[in-house]
Amino acid sequence: MTITSPHNPHLKQLRRLARRRERERDGRFTAEGEDLIVAAERAGWPAVEGYRVAGSELGGAQFTDVAPDALAAVSTLGSGTRAIGVYEQRWLDAPVGPLCVYLHGVHDPGNVGTLLRSALAFGASCLALGPDCADPYSPKAVRASMGAIFAVELARVRDTAELPGERVALVAGAGEPLQAQSAALAGSAVVTLLVGAERAGLPAEMVSACEHVAHIPIAAESLNAAMAATVALYELVRGAGAPDRRMPGS
Repeated sequence: MTITSPHNPHLKQLRRLARRRERERDGRFTAEGEDLIVAAERAGWPAVEGYRVAGSELGGAQFTDVAPDALAAVSTLGSGTRAIGVYEQRWLDAPVGPLCVYLHGVHDPGNVGTLLRSALAFGASCLALGPDCADPYSPKAVRASMGAIFAVELARVRDTAELPGERVALVAGAGEPLQAQSAALAGSAVVTLLVGAERAGLPAEMVSACEHVAHIPIAAESLNAAMAATVALYELVRGAGAPDRRMPGS
């Protein structure tokens, strides 16, 4: 049977999951598009339910056929979509190493999603989110992650003390250049990189609680959070003298 009306109760629920409050209450999220559906399948993250354009084979038997106009009416993409999967959110009880990235006050879901993609690229074991961060399971963050949402562990953090290993605060113009810090961290089995929003940065009390403070030498005044964290991850993983802290198989 094919769903033909955008007012179908199941499709209405897809609309509700576009809102953060509804996602938090329900504990689920949506992923739109063929690439994300395939990424979830490859990661062994099964869809709770799914909807696809009638005639498509995306998602297998658990996906329901929907008329193209009806599916487009509930899509968060301007161009519509060929498939929407619904998935259970997954959160760790606590952040883990060997390489953890902590975000503080990063409001843009696009930045959070992009950083998930960078975390996957450089083999980070976990992305920890502090208070007032964008929801990594929002439609924009999920799209920006390009499937990394299904491969990188997530944790919520309330206190810096919860972060594992040697903590490195990334602060514009402060501490030593990160490349030098990377070499100094060669003996550390577990490292957490702390990154704040572009304008506000990290709170002073959080920086003082970290074992290390570092900056990225740049000609401009600042980088946005996703760009800064990406460069920092490169330095920590690839930098001269730094150990390979990537997760096995990455």
